[in-house]
Amino acid sequence: MADFLGMMKQAAQLQSKMQEMQAELGNVEVEGISGGGLVAVRMTAKMDVKSIKIDPSLLKPEEAEILEDLLVTAHGDARRKAEAAMQEKMQAITGKLGLPPGFGFG
Repeated sequence: MADFLGMMKQAAQLQSKMQEMQAELGNVEVEGISGGGLVAVRMTAKMDVKSIKIDPSLLKPEEAEILEDLLVTAHGDARRKAEAAMQEKMQAITGKLGLPPGFGFG
């Protein structure tokens, strides 16, 4: 019975920590860059895009296809960085609770 109560307490702690982490992820910002800095996408670790910066040299009709490719690349770079920040936060939480890395997270 003590093991069950311990597991329930640990589950409650995990839920509380996960809620804290979700709030913190909204404050963690990462920046994805492409084209040597011609395009930058800034987003939170919750995957909310905050800003997109485009070098004026790309704002010509003949540069549209290049700009589209650079936007996709910068967004992908930012997404990977956001996912890494999220994983780092999750590992910190599960480690503090004595859970194995990746426990319960896809």
